[in-house]
Amino acid sequence: MATVIGVVVLIVGLLISIALHELGHMIPAKRFGVRVSEYFVGFGPRLWSRRGKETEYGVKAIPLGGYVRLVGMIPPADVVKPVRGTGWASRLIEDSREAAVEEIQPGEDHRAFYHLTWWRKVIVMMGGPLVNLVLAVLLFTGVLFFIGSPTATLTVDSVVPCVPAEGTVECAADDPASPAAEAGLMAGDTLTAVDGQPVDSWDQATGLIAASAGQTIPVDIVRNGEAMTLDVTPAVRERAVVDDAGEPVLAEDGTPVTETVGYMGMYSEVEVQRQPVTAGAVLTWDYLGQTVHVVATLPEQLWHTARAAFGYEDRDANSVIGVVGVGQVAGEIASADVDGYTFAQRIGDMLMLLGGLNLALFVFNMIPLVPLDGGHVASALWQGVKNGAARVRGLAAPAPVDVARMMPLAYGMFAFLLVMGAVLIYADIVAPVTVA
Repeated sequence: MATVIGVVVLIVGLLISIALHELGHMIPAKRFGVRVSEYFVGFGPRLWSRRGKETEYGVKAIPLGGYVRLVGMIPPADVVKPVRGTGWASRLIEDSREAAVEEIQPGEDHRAFYHLTWWRKVIVMMGGPLVNLVLAVLLFTGVLFFIGSPTATLTVDSVVPCVPAEGTVECAADDPASPAAEAGLMAGDTLTAVDGQPVDSWDQATGLIAASAGQTIPVDIVRNGEAMTLDVTPAVRERAVVDDAGEPVLAEDGTPVTETVGYMGMYSEVEVQRQPVTAGAVLTWDYLGQTVHVVATLPEQLWHTARAAFGYEDRDANSVIGVVGVGQVAGEIASADVDGYTFAQRIGDMLMLLGGLNLALFVFNMIPLVPLDGGHVASALWQGVKNGAARVRGLAAPAPVDVARMMPLAYGMFAFLLVMGAVLIYADIVAPVTVA
């Protein structure tokens, strides 16, 4: 039941995000005088609808998206250069143009989208993705500021008794004692300074320890309210160097680059701590870079996911997931039976997941290919370039960018999205990614 509730909550949150995304398109379009004939959340059969003054509002059966129909997005044939040819692409272009022209009501050609100035087109088409970006920032900020996030404290949770062999985490009988155990560090001790430098975060403390491999350094602690100093000699260890995305850095010959670090052998006590109000924006920026990387490498990611689905390789825990995978993650969050995992933390993780989906929607929609919003933004910007060039040369304003010529590409993108969706759904069923 908890799993079902988690999935339902996620679907409702996603539908609200989609509805707000479409409002981001519709509101500025109406403000600029464009006729908006339909506003729907979902695709497929109509479940419910209501007609307003000129717009039909409603919900459809398949909750995988939504749309607003902006009348006149494709300019008529008499204002653009004729399309030459008789092949399927030419027929598709003309059929799309005729369908768009038929939507324009008699006497309302001036309200067609193609008449808008290029910058108004950009505002209308950017409105939806920007709503998703703002939602991501608000969700991340709300969770981090009001609920908090698990944070490593300077209090020791446990001490590792040995220095495990390279590539392992288990202690063997002949493994040497860890520097922390040798120095007498105990669970509950709180670090205050390392090598004479006061520390205010676990990352700072472990960074100083890592930089002191093989050197004996003082570590100041507080134990049961009493300050004391321990002499510790961090063990020399090798670890892989990773980039900002957490991926191993490779040398020219393809081998992982390693670095020498100091190892002490202790774990931090983790607490949920509220973060500054700016933490949400910082996290959004970090996630934005990671999401852009995922989208930029989407064909490669999809290839490895397909191979994992058919058993040719293991599925990467960080691989791209589809709607089924997202639902599975939501179910795991809702049903997780973990000591100390509070109801507030579950809500926070669900909202963080929803924020991540909104960020993904923003990045994916900004791909400069139709039918995505980024494709229409790109065409509007190209219109601005053409207008500026004509103005500099003293020429008349050029014809509108002919979006109809992009229809063959749009259908190709539709086909790619369908294939991607099918592959991800199948992979999420037979080789799921878990949050455990």
